Order: sequence, then C-alpha cells, then structure tokens
Amino acid sequence: MENLLRMDRMPHIWCPGCGIGLGVTALASALEKAQIDLNNVCIVSGIGCTGRVAGYVKLDSFHTTHGRAIAFATGIKAANPKLKVIVFSGDGDLIAIGGNHFIHAARRNIDMLVVCVNNFIYAMTGGQVAPTTPLAAYATTSPFGCVEPPFNIPYIADSSGAVYVARWTALHVRRLTNSLTEALHKKGFSVVEVISPCAMYYSRINRLGDGLDMMKFYHDNVEIRHGEDTKNLDIGFQTKIICGKFVDKERPSYMERYNQWASEVRGASNES
Repeated sequence: MENLLRMDRMPHIWCPGCGIGLGVTALASALEKAQIDLNNVCIVSGIGCTGRVAGYVKLDSFHTTHGRAIAFATGIKAANPKLKVIVFSGDGDLIAIGGNHFIHAARRNIDMLVVCVNNFIYAMTGGQVAPTTPLAAYATTSPFGCVEPPFNIPYIADSSGAVYVARWTALHVRRLTNSLTEALHKKGFSVVEVISPCAMYYSRINRLGDGLDMMKFYHDNVEIRHGEDTKNLDIGFQTKIICGKFVDKERPSYMERYNQWASEVRGASNES
C-alpha cells in the first residue's frame, strides 16, 4: 500500500477513531485489484477532513476549493477523457456547498467515481450541523437537536442520474473495497457513500462513545439490502443503516453523448 501513499506526509491529521483512513485503505486496495494504470488516475478532493486525502495519495492529485471538487474533476475529464477521475471528499463538501455540482454531474453522467465519506457533521470546522445530520442529533450549532431532515445521498444520486450507487460503513472494508473496484470499471457517474465515525465531534457531542463504539453500532445495526429502492435509505439518529449496492445501470456518459452529437452536427453541416 505504501506505493500509493505519500509516506513523507505521514503521520496524517485524522483523529483516533476516525474512519477516513479505512476509506483510503479500501480505495488503495481497489486500485490494486482493478489493475488500472495508475499513471492514468487522478484524485480530486475539496475542503474538510476528508479533503486531505488528495494530499496523502501518491497519484496526480488536486486539493481544490470548498465544494468545487466535482466541478474541478469535470474539467479534468473534459480536457483528458482517457483519465480515470476520482473525487474523494466529505458530505459537507460534496452535498452542501457542492450539492449543485453533485446533482448536475449525475444528470450529465460525467464519467467519474465519487467517494463521499459521510460522518454526519462538519468536523474540521468545529462540529456544526450538516445537511446529512440526522434529525434530533446534536451539533455545536444545533444544541437542542437538528430539526432539518437530512439528505439521503443514494437517493439524490439515483434520482439525478448516477449509474452506480452503493453505501457501506467504514467497518465493511472488504465489501467497500469490492464496490470501489466495481465502480472503478464503471463508465459514468458512480457514487459510493462511506458512513464513517467522527469520534471527536459527532460521537462526543451525542454521547455515543468513541470510534470503537461506533464500529460496534455499525456491526449491530447495519442491514445489507442489495437493490433496495433508494427512497428507503434515509438514516435516522442511531437507527438501522441500510447498506449495499442499490443502482447498477447503463446509459451514455456525457462525453459519449457529446461526441455523437458533434458528429451528427458536423455531418449535417457537410450535407448542406
């Protein structure tokens, strides 16, 4: 695995009990299993705890501005369609300020893999409520409990047009690795959500114990339902979490559609 990490940047900044490192381990294993030429892989991150991934992975990597990782990655893919583009960032970065980019990249079916680590909170900036914070959960900006319904990330991805959607927790490293390997071979907009403990803020504020306690919770409360309707994947506060592969379908990617359209336009122009 060391060949995929910038060891000179170690130790990393993640807190004890955080699950982001397990997500990175799963991605590194998936890249090896997928046998993709690493010279043609680039990774893009935004801002936040997960956004630091781009700095630790020994690939062509880009640590971009807050919420703009998918927009940046779209430009990379359009400029060099041969590249395998991976966006690895957090729920606050991708689904809050970057939410519009997420929806439209799915609608266009941009050929990229998005790995979204969801820890239910803005961790790096002090534990503020996020668009994924479960109802009634505490955050530093919701001292009486969150009153806003959280986003269901797989449902947003599916309803916006993603061709591959899966969810696992940081506990399910083997299954997560297999999903990432499969998604790396998928053409089109693929999304893998990784539910991760945030022991420093989310767990502490809500008195849920440490990272190990959260892993035990995942062990006892995750139900695997491949093919489940994404409408049924809401996550409540300390309720059952449904994981699995939910969407795996085919439709033309943005570049395939664009090239076909351009060819038709040129043909019509030559005939006239």
